[in-house]
Amino acid sequence: MHNDTGDTVVGPASGARQSLGAPPDLNADTLVRAAEAATASEQPPGTRRTQARTDAPRPAATASYRFRIGGLRDPISLDRPARIGRRPTAPRVVDGAAPRLVRVVSPQREVSATHLEVRQIGVSIVITDLRSTNGTVVLVPGSIPRKLLQGESIVVSPGTLVDIGDENILQILPLDRRPS
Repeated sequence: MHNDTGDTVVGPASGARQSLGAPPDLNADTLVRAAEAATASEQPPGTRRTQARTDAPRPAATASYRFRIGGLRDPISLDRPARIGRRPTAPRVVDGAAPRLVRVVSPQREVSATHLEVRQIGVSIVITDLRSTNGTVVLVPGSIPRKLLQGESIVVSPGTLVDIGDENILQILPLDRRPS
């Protein structure tokens, strides 16, 4: 008997075949079984094996949003997450790229040690209050200021201002489309 494993066949778990004219049994379980791919010697006569294309084009580099703290600092790219605070630390478990740690001055200690995270996810910018003591106020253009709850996240747009205390105000900047 010829062992044909070149196609996937989905059918009832019982293995019983249905005639083409019979309505399907909607209550039957479906079982999908995986099998090893056939080698060239096991292929049916008259067929040929093709190679998968491996020279696929690489995706274009994605543009990154940026933010600025106050008017004095250079813009900071969101090519990886940023954690902002008096003495920011990375999380114990990092998912993806290690975060950029951004230290701010807080003479009145209004800014928590690790106060806020700013992250670009696809084409969205997500601000997360990292359970700060004194809170985070977000002003999205065209909206009223909103104080985030401890641990709350919000999606923002370029032009958004984020006040974390002690006159530390982040401004979300447009995409940086310059090649890196």
